[in-house]
Amino acid sequence: MPTATATTTEAGPTSVLLDFTTFFNIIDGQKMTTEATRHSTNPSTLEANPEVPVSTEADVDCAVQAARTAFGTWRNVHHAQRRAALEAYADALGANLEGFATMLTREQGRPLALTRMEVATTVERLKQTAALELKDEVVADDKASRGQTVLKRFTPIGVACGIVPWNFPVGLAALKLSSAVITGNTFIMKPSPFTPCANLKMVELAQQFFPPGVVQCLSGDDRLGPWLTEHPGIDKVSFTGSVATGKRVMESCSRTLKRVTLELGGNDAAIVFPDVDDVAKTAATLAQSCFFNTGQICISIKRVYVHADIYDAFRAAFVATASALPYGDGFNGADADGKTAPFMGPLTTELQYRHVQTLLADVRDTKLDVVGGDATLNSATDTAAAGKGFFVRPVVVDNPPDTARVVVEEAFGPIVPLLKWSDEADVLRRANDTRLGLGASVWSGDLRHAGEVARQLEAGNVWVNTHMMSHPSAPFGGHKWSGLGAEGGIEGLKQYCNVQALYLAN
Repeated sequence: MPTATATTTEAGPTSVLLDFTTFFNIIDGQKMTTEATRHSTNPSTLEANPEVPVSTEADVDCAVQAARTAFGTWRNVHHAQRRAALEAYADALGANLEGFATMLTREQGRPLALTRMEVATTVERLKQTAALELKDEVVADDKASRGQTVLKRFTPIGVACGIVPWNFPVGLAALKLSSAVITGNTFIMKPSPFTPCANLKMVELAQQFFPPGVVQCLSGDDRLGPWLTEHPGIDKVSFTGSVATGKRVMESCSRTLKRVTLELGGNDAAIVFPDVDDVAKTAATLAQSCFFNTGQICISIKRVYVHADIYDAFRAAFVATASALPYGDGFNGADADGKTAPFMGPLTTELQYRHVQTLLADVRDTKLDVVGGDATLNSATDTAAAGKGFFVRPVVVDNPPDTARVVVEEAFGPIVPLLKWSDEADVLRRANDTRLGLGASVWSGDLRHAGEVARQLEAGNVWVNTHMMSHPSAPFGGHKWSGLGAEGGIEGLKQYCNVQALYLAN
């Protein structure tokens, strides 16, 4: 049985090298096998990825019991020790960057240069979260008049479960894990069945730095999620995924009054004003943002509203950029072999590929004007050009009606409508006319006016002259049906805590 190897000093492990050929559940500090196994599929080649466990309900019970036992001691570990453990874990993740990036490209399909970026960014975000601390706050100091001091405290909830999506498995898993353990909770990770391998290795690595039961991982099939959300021994669930599944998670958690954080879908609008400094440059920037990760990002731009005065010039530059984006197997060009490294990989799952194909069929059937990508929408041609995986070229739809499915629905793929506007109040209404409210952006050369417009957008994350940027101190969450609560920053830590009023009488 392959195991992790470590170089140790008196301070503990300094370098942990993982084997990425075999994969296990991690329960109470131990690598565990299961009778049944399954595998995901490489979305570029349609070849099988390595076998992973299929957890049973008994496995869930064992993990929850171990987490509850570990919580009794981990909650009392000093913050400085928890911080040191998390920082050491981050360093070890960085030492395994190439292994994790390679595994991500096999599972998720994103080009290797971009999976390396995900792992490197995750290392930094782990350290940034480790540096955050929820301290007691004095809310009243009435010793003179009432003879008491009142503190607001944040105490760990207990056993937290993180349900991780397939689009950024390492980064989003690490955000949930780090927020849970730095606040004194124990944590059980459930990977997506489409991208389980990297997450299993993340938790295997964590055993070098955290006591048994503090960080665990269970891989499984469609039964695993409900077993976890319904389990009475789990106190908190953090879920990232679709609106439909998020509703089911919330309903399930309500039966045992679990605390819930939901980060769900988005239909982000970008509003482009005619006074942008450089129309062509702005269009190119937006195109790259729209099609990054093949459009499979909850906060990617999904609707672009362009002022009529610059619409034609913007469209030409946007289409030129989109059409030139190289796509293909994520390993192409990785070894300086003369190939052009792809910017886009395939769609990650067959289910998502089919969803995108239904939207493309609707574009064709409703006779909308396709100005970028394959104007015939012949996906078979696209696939032949890139490989036998779930490939779709960027598709740009020219000024469809607001009622079109490509405008109303979240594609979560490389399909983007450009929409024309001329009246500011009207474009704000159109941008806000959605049940989703995750992100939005305003693009203008007038920062004061852009800020005023941005404040009227109904979304949890709003940018001016950029999109998808993040900051370790900022909360990330959605309005409307895009979620409940927040991840990241101090607000994200509070999601893993109960608030307590402590009255100290003289």
